[in-house]
Amino acid sequence: MQTTTGLECVLRTPERLGGRRVALLANSASVDSKFQYAWDRLAAVPGMELVSIWSPQHGLFGQQQANMIESPHTYHPTLKIPIYSLYSETREPTEEMLSGIDLLLIDLQDVGTRVYTFAWTILACLHVAARKGIEVWILDRPNPTGGTIVEGPLLEKPYKSFVGMESIPMRHGLTLGELAIYCKTQASIDVNLQIIQAQSWERVQWFDQTGLAWLPPSPNIPSWISAMVYPGQVLLEGTNISEGRGTTRPFECAGAPFIHAEALASCLNDQFELPGVRFRPIQFVPTFDKYAGQECGGVFWHITNRSMFRSYACTVAMLISIRCLWPDELAWLDPPYEYETIKKPIDILSGSDSLRVGIDSLTSIDPDLATSLCYLDETAWWEKVADAKHY
Repeated sequence: MQTTTGLECVLRTPERLGGRRVALLANSASVDSKFQYAWDRLAAVPGMELVSIWSPQHGLFGQQQANMIESPHTYHPTLKIPIYSLYSETREPTEEMLSGIDLLLIDLQDVGTRVYTFAWTILACLHVAARKGIEVWILDRPNPTGGTIVEGPLLEKPYKSFVGMESIPMRHGLTLGELAIYCKTQASIDVNLQIIQAQSWERVQWFDQTGLAWLPPSPNIPSWISAMVYPGQVLLEGTNISEGRGTTRPFECAGAPFIHAEALASCLNDQFELPGVRFRPIQFVPTFDKYAGQECGGVFWHITNRSMFRSYACTVAMLISIRCLWPDELAWLDPPYEYETIKKPIDILSGSDSLRVGIDSLTSIDPDLATSLCYLDETAWWEKVADAKHY
């Protein structure tokens, strides 16, 4: 049975929106089953006024690249309403954006990873909506990485940033609606928040089992498989290793000019116990971003069993391998990164300095260190979010 998104659920009972003045936080992945944009469908609801559209990082059409590449405010040529960017000179709604609205609808496709900024844009909206007495409805969508597997240590509070504002794992296992409920409780936000649940989605389902089409929520998550590898591979944004930006398979491939592809693939396949994946040695030339126009040696990730596959553990193993095979070459990038100007990007991405310090201490391959750097008390996490789970 095909999953019905929160958007389509609310459109089935349009009378609930009668008399409301609405702002919509969305992007080009916010569509119905006929690929009609959420803003066009909502603007046609009788008795409801769509006052403005708000866009998250990457812009309304997911056209902007990452890391502080901002989107301007624009105007919708057909609907004749403003499009406000929440990834611009501001990352929270301003007085101008809030003027004249009494309901904020949020329809975004998340990727299930802590550092994806959509959740933190929503958290900023919840804080502002609470101060202004504006109601918020989240039109929920499935978590593409499923709702039963979590990965990566909890974020430590000193490392909060725009890629992590609450202490959650890297792969959190929640929908955006569930995560919003959890964050509302943790941050004690007094906001009228409703979750319009997706129907016919179960936690055990993967995205390709929902019947929904995948539309990229950002330019480097072109498929739901990209979302599967992202919880680990996003760590490479804090290093001098290419995460495959500038190729047709970002995050599924990784490397650098100094890497010998066969040596890295052999190390990962033979010296670590990494179930559900095989690493194939490759050469690639990014067209932009790190090493644009340069040939890189690296590996391509092939997921062979997605239930057993753990992206975070694989990337940690890859960083350990690179540090030991090419000890003078692996480097941690300096800030700024996502508006953090002091802490290293790898630290705010991983949630503490433990990953960086641990890898820098190595002199030989140590699979046990890899295991410890990935530790998460999964039972404690699920107990902590029990009240937020809706599915």
